[in-house]
Amino acid sequence: MVKIGDIEIGEKPLLLAPMEDVSDPPFRLLCKQNGCDMMYTEFISVEGLIRNADKSLKKLEFLPEERPIGVQIFGAEIESMIKATKAISPYNPDVIDINFGCPVKKVVNKGSGAALLKDIDKMVSMASAIVRATKLPVTVKTRLGWDHQSIKISEVVERLQDVGIKAISIHARTRAQMYKGDADWEYIREVKDNKRIIIPIFGNGDIDSPQKAMEYKTKYNVDGIMIGRASIGNPWIFREVKHFFKTGELLEPPTIKEKVDAVKAHLKYSIEWKGERLAVLEMRKHYSNYFKGLKDIKQYRMALVTTYEPELLFSIMDEIAERYS
Repeated sequence: MVKIGDIEIGEKPLLLAPMEDVSDPPFRLLCKQNGCDMMYTEFISVEGLIRNADKSLKKLEFLPEERPIGVQIFGAEIESMIKATKAISPYNPDVIDINFGCPVKKVVNKGSGAALLKDIDKMVSMASAIVRATKLPVTVKTRLGWDHQSIKISEVVERLQDVGIKAISIHARTRAQMYKGDADWEYIREVKDNKRIIIPIFGNGDIDSPQKAMEYKTKYNVDGIMIGRASIGNPWIFREVKHFFKTGELLEPPTIKEKVDAVKAHLKYSIEWKGERLAVLEMRKHYSNYFKGLKDIKQYRMALVTTYEPELLFSIMDEIAERYS
């Protein structure tokens, strides 16, 4: 059984990567219902938390059914990270996760996210301060390094473990790679082969099928698999991977009815969570992913992204189910 501190997350846990503007409670709930073992909030600016910004505070909220769940924070200043960590306590998540891996320019330019990979001493000091500021388990999500010339991931994981970090998720790319090129899991193997490292290590990057999840879990001996972009419009990837882990067989892909039911549920949860107008607008970025590969879907997709009334949206989805069944 894999544990983060005292929190059990399964024998071969599958984790949902935190993704900005994607992994909100409605989407996370769908992933949980399909077998995801551990999830994280979208990443949250500690400066926003300290200022009590509505958008940042809203990201702290989650549903009881989502547990175990981690709140992921990012920031450049240690004191701000400490203040935010203390502000999170009343929300009672299971884990606090530190983002040391976001490669986006607007985050990095402020000294946050992957920028800390250029200052490992500060990264370790920040992690240590957050561990001391909370009773919750603290975890980290990071990348291999700033670029290929500066990869010291095994040393970094050792040092983070030594200051009390309870688990680390590694996206097997450098910041310089952004999301391009292939993820290089050989560096994750190096971490797992390090006898000093005893905390769980979760691998992330390029996992887009049950076969690849099994191959990488076995080949690189990670404690769990974190899935990100492959879950967008495809929350059932978690049940497919679990089934493959258990039986070595592939599940039949979801039927069009199952897909439509998932989209309906996603929209319904979003309306309950965000209100009708915001939910309708934000769902528009998901339709292409849910209905990818359907022939002549463009007319329906255009209708979905130009309609404001939920009842009409549900009706369009029913038409899609009938047309493609």
